[in-house]
Amino acid sequence: MRIAILLLNSGRGSGEVARAHSRHLVDAHHEVVFMHPNLGAGVPGCRNVDIELPTEIMPVHEYLPSAGAAQKPVSSMSFDEAMAYTARYEAALESVVDDVDIVIGHHANLCAIATARVAQRHSKPYVLFLHGTGIEPRHTGGYDDDVWAEIESAIVHASGLLTTTRYVRDELVRSLVAVPEERFLILPCGVDLEEFHPDRAGDMAARYDLPLRYVICPGALVAAKGPQNVVAASVHYASIAPTIFIGDGELRAELTQELGERGRFLGFVSSEDKAKLINGATILAAAPEKKEHFGIIYVEALAGGTVPVAYEGGGVASIITKEVGVLTNRDPVALGNAVAGLLKDDDRRKDMALAGRARAEAKYHYPTLVNDLVSWLQQRRL
Repeated sequence: MRIAILLLNSGRGSGEVARAHSRHLVDAHHEVVFMHPNLGAGVPGCRNVDIELPTEIMPVHEYLPSAGAAQKPVSSMSFDEAMAYTARYEAALESVVDDVDIVIGHHANLCAIATARVAQRHSKPYVLFLHGTGIEPRHTGGYDDDVWAEIESAIVHASGLLTTTRYVRDELVRSLVAVPEERFLILPCGVDLEEFHPDRAGDMAARYDLPLRYVICPGALVAAKGPQNVVAASVHYASIAPTIFIGDGELRAELTQELGERGRFLGFVSSEDKAKLINGATILAAAPEKKEHFGIIYVEALAGGTVPVAYEGGGVASIITKEVGVLTNRDPVALGNAVAGLLKDDDRRKDMALAGRARAEAKYHYPTLVNDLVSWLQQRRL
């Protein structure tokens, strides 16, 4: 099959999903056109198409304050501004659409509009992968009404729709746009089961001077990601194990002082070290302020044999079941007590770790997920 994949930008979570899908599709001998602005080297084996934007400002679905004026959320653009950007995505897709069988547009934003317009002009099927960060702003009044009308039309007329969880499908998409359940494929993010593996902690303990047992908290040190909640929770288990934070951000200095001797901040680490640090941890703890749409770090923890403990809510329950981890009330005391309980119960924790690895192998194996995607796309072509 010949597939075009269109992204608003290089992305983080959604971008990694699209790149992983592209790599595995190529491995399965499908032809893939991979497209977004500032493409760089692209994805090996794909036909990589860069998109030239009308300005130096990058359109985004989730604005990072550290980016300053270099980014602008699509949800805050005027209609004319949004359409000026959309025209560039359309032009790029127009250059390849005759050579593809189906188009996948990521996010409910400009990509959805461009994908729908070009596909409909050429009588090609298209599907939209609707990630929570793209559609969520509409729930709080974001998007110019005329821009949203175009996005909504693209969703309604798509040949099919993808989300990572039922939470995104039901609470974020179908609560806004009247589309039936049967139009959707729930396709979770996958994980590299070789990279994230209980036996692949490498030399992390020696390199970072880590104890035999530690709790890990990966992610940006910004309030939305909730590291302050894990710092507060650590009071309840610090006598058993320290908390190791990987990632950086504006809260680091403040949280370093608050954490004190209860753990350490390692800052940014390589993706290789991140995987090994998760594999070597005893427990992964996370407590984001906002309900998560999916939560790839929990899948990585399961694959690495590391038991996840996290705040309940959003799409996390689709990953963390009672057999493989613990979901707590959205309160640092509850989180800290749950971590402490697991640290004290070696048998329960080891059983959860084994069950978590088995769940990762059964539910989040990328080649299997991509096979499911291909079968579903073939049905959308009929």
